Amino acid sequence: MKTEIKTALILGAAVAIGIGALGVALTTLDSQALPVDTKFGTPADKSGFKTAPDLVGIAHYINTTPESLAAKMEDSVVMYDIWTYSCINCIRTLPYITAWDEKYAEYGLLIIGVHSPEFEFEKDPDNVRRAVTKHNIDYPVVMDNDKDTWKAFENRYWPRKYIADHEGYIRYDHIGEGRYGETERVIQQLLAERAAALGAPQQSLVSGTTVEIEEFEHTLFRTPELYLGYHFAQNRNNLGSEEGFKPGQTVTYGQPASVSQDKFYMAGKWKNNYGSMGLADDSGGILLKYSAKEVNIVTEGKSTIEVLIDGSPVAAGIAGHDVDPETGMLVTDEPRLYNIISADAGSTHEMELRITGEGFEIFTFTFG
Repeated sequence: MKTEIKTALILGAAVAIGIGALGVALTTLDSQALPVDTKFGTPADKSGFKTAPDLVGIAHYINTTPESLAAKMEDSVVMYDIWTYSCINCIRTLPYITAWDEKYAEYGLLIIGVHSPEFEFEKDPDNVRRAVTKHNIDYPVVMDNDKDTWKAFENRYWPRKYIADHEGYIRYDHIGEGRYGETERVIQQLLAERAAALGAPQQSLVSGTTVEIEEFEHTLFRTPELYLGYHFAQNRNNLGSEEGFKPGQTVTYGQPASVSQDKFYMAGKWKNNYGSMGLADDSGGILLKYSAKEVNIVTEGKSTIEVLIDGSPVAAGIAGHDVDPETGMLVTDEPRLYNIISADAGSTHEMELRITGEGFEIFTFTFG
């Protein structure tokens, strides 16, 4: 998403200081972990830790009520997961978070999903409830539509996890995907501290095993996220069409003579919106030369999309989870992220999307 950790930064570090330092670069970029004791037990001095801010400006509560949530937060170890439902990086973390909820809720862990939207359609409670159901989220989710809680945490990223101990001190802070084992061990440590402080039965949490879920492996060299709205594309304009962006206007884009790497090209009539490109006719297209093993799009509106790779219908072996592998067609019927390419390894291809539909908007391309 707009404020995600960008692979380009990681690659720059790798080029500058070599592959041997890449692990350090990843650690620095992907996590801003606060000091966590290596020995279990409550620190004698917590003056170096901030307390978690209050949840403010909440528009809707899902799986809870304000009163119930406030009561559950008392004396709990609280993980605040700042996310938004069309963010692929957020989606990849959810299996771990739901597993931690199932494993540790009875021992005093409370997970709160702070849903801070990037796009307008993510402010609709029905859309968020569908996502909550789809991803089997049973823990409380609060809709931070105006990002008041986001601001209270002084946050700038999706996803981000803060973990506060039973006294409310933020003891861990992680940005982005990854570090799941480390995060779970912090949960175990803080639950052990809580049990000791409250006289609760000591469970073998500290030395317990961690959740085992296969982690998504990013391709090292891949196309960066592409924004199709003129506002979000500022300072990172990857629109290759010679007509360019014309904010608020409907533009007829012609077929390009050639397609450059990591650029997208519109074809047909498109409305240049703040956060998206909106199809202004009953059909249109998008061309893109990308490098990745996974390609996703975030869209709104109903449409039928024919996916072509290197001039031919997308092969069943790389068709994404939302694409019919037999026809190479994608049907969009609700505002969300759609997976259109899912291969075993990264490679470079020219993609063409042939789109028909009314009210169709496309917000981003994301790659893995």
